[in-house]
Amino acid sequence: MESPKLDDFVTGFPAKGSNEVEKVQHTEKDKRIWINPEQYFSGVPKSVWEFQIGGYQVCEKWLKDRKGRKLSYDDIEHYQKIVVALNETIRLMDEIDALIPKWPIC
Repeated sequence: MESPKLDDFVTGFPAKGSNEVEKVQHTEKDKRIWINPEQYFSGVPKSVWEFQIGGYQVCEKWLKDRKGRKLSYDDIEHYQKIVVALNETIRLMDEIDALIPKWPIC
């Protein structure tokens, strides 16, 4: 989580409020992840929201683990870095898949 690429956020956290994680919800139409009725992370693609590692949706699990807590500035920045990392992971996976003609590789 230290790559300089992670500082190029693809998301925003535009609304002021309590920063408390109350209910985590993704709205596909506007690419938002809501943490409470007033606040959200904007610009989160559906593919990133749905990306799973170990059977968990990373973006959802990270926020749900913080339910009932207020996100600090560092928490918000860290979450935005997670989204960048997942977006880049998906891009690289697609690039690799395009180079491999079929499975299994013989």
